[in-house]
Amino acid sequence: AERPWVFRSIMAASPPSAPGEPAPPPPPLQYSLLLQHLVGDKRQPRVWDPAALGGIPCPPKSEEQKMVERVMESCPFKAALACVGGFVLGGAFGIFTAGIDTNVGFDPKDPYRTPTAKEVLKDMGQRGISYAKNFAIVGAMFSCTECVVESYRGKSDWKNSVISGCITGGAIGFRAGLKAGVIGCGGFAAFSAAVDYYLR
Repeated sequence: AERPWVFRSIMAASPPSAPGEPAPPPPPLQYSLLLQHLVGDKRQPRVWDPAALGGIPCPPKSEEQKMVERVMESCPFKAALACVGGFVLGGAFGIFTAGIDTNVGFDPKDPYRTPTAKEVLKDMGQRGISYAKNFAIVGAMFSCTECVVESYRGKSDWKNSVISGCITGGAIGFRAGLKAGVIGCGGFAAFSAAVDYYLR
């Protein structure tokens, strides 16, 4: 698009001629001044209008939509979602590890007896449920802690994951003692930082 005001400002810099005298030749075009108006600090940005580009205007959100967004962004919803996701992931991981374990279904009192398919499936189900419960608890604790930390700090960065991981790992490991709590805090914080760095 043409910018006549740029050229007018450039031409205005030349001194006016006296009446009766021939007009002086126009001054050479000052590219430095032109660049200041095109890409420099004197450039006037245009207001972005989606309708001018053929976009569809977004209607205002209704109260129901705002309420649904508030519920989905709340800490209890995030904790419940992480709990369900952890339960499913933990169950799948437990069944997978039980499937590749050669000791599933064997009786320690009679190790030479071949287990039946029912016993193997029973052990796989028990391991899957155990892993699912653990993953669900950890997921809910981590998600709820991260949401509380993010709300308290008012920022969304990698520090929230590290702090939440330390709190979650420390709370889980503290049941086995102070040393286990410190190790759990550091290990879970490092793991959370690595996952957050990879995802971001």
